[in-house]
Amino acid sequence: MAEITRAETVLTEDGVSLWAVRTGEGCPVVFCHGGPGLWDTLEDVAGPLSGVAAVHRWDQRGCGRSQRTGPYSMARTMADLDAVRRHFGLSDMVLLGHSWGAQLALRYTLDHPEHVRGLIYVAGTGIDPGAPWRDEYGRNLRARLGGDLERWSELNDKERTDAEDRELSVLQWTADFADHGQDHEDRGQDRDQDHGQDHSWAREQAERMATPWLGVNFACNAAINAEGRRTWGAPELHARCAASDVPVLIVDGAEDIRPRWAVDSLERALPRVSRVVLEGAGHLPWTEDPDGFQAAVRAFLTA
Repeated sequence: MAEITRAETVLTEDGVSLWAVRTGEGCPVVFCHGGPGLWDTLEDVAGPLSGVAAVHRWDQRGCGRSQRTGPYSMARTMADLDAVRRHFGLSDMVLLGHSWGAQLALRYTLDHPEHVRGLIYVAGTGIDPGAPWRDEYGRNLRARLGGDLERWSELNDKERTDAEDRELSVLQWTADFADHGQDHEDRGQDRDQDHGQDHSWAREQAERMATPWLGVNFACNAAINAEGRRTWGAPELHARCAASDVPVLIVDGAEDIRPRWAVDSLERALPRVSRVVLEGAGHLPWTEDPDGFQAAVRAFLTA
């Protein structure tokens, strides 16, 4: 019988309501989803961990099922994460952050090590200043989009309806899955002959992420990304990582269009770190190598 989950409302100290849900039993793990401006799409990660982890998922402020109210900043989102921790009565926890959520989880770990027993840093983009990975990411995104590039560019450069926001997001998320090649032909899907990508399978995964469609909060995205461009990668961040005593697992998909070398500086800075690179996987490695991803996470949680 499938586990019945009941959504809960976390109330922040400034009166904003956040959507949250708890599933499974075991080591307390709090997920931090990507974005900024998106919502939790990590249910597929939570399910297989139910035997070893009590997983707590939530939608960040202004996103998804949470109240669409600012302000939007790293500090405010960290305070909201702490409100989630307190709501569920956790004295400490493991944090699992994906993409932008990995940056959030890292920053919370540095600020509140007394509440973090471990950090699982999935598909993040490191701690270098100035986000040097962005140019390569842009080139990789356009190459991976292949025949969808023209439509993506058209949508990206115009004012959009809500339906067009969804279409743009699905196209962009399709590129987050790896170029599968011959080993995925048994899916019975047609592959783009120019780029080798199993577009129909990747599109199916992106459509799942966008269903139900909860709407991107572009104001949240713009505010937090602008803050990150001003502040991320300062020498103090490297020093604080080097001084951290929290164990960290970095998990990468080798075919992520965000270059994996961007994470090297974080790996070098952390004194208690292990890293698993999953070949043939992209930005959502649990989707394309579920066995490898779950083995790495379970080993970390049970160590």
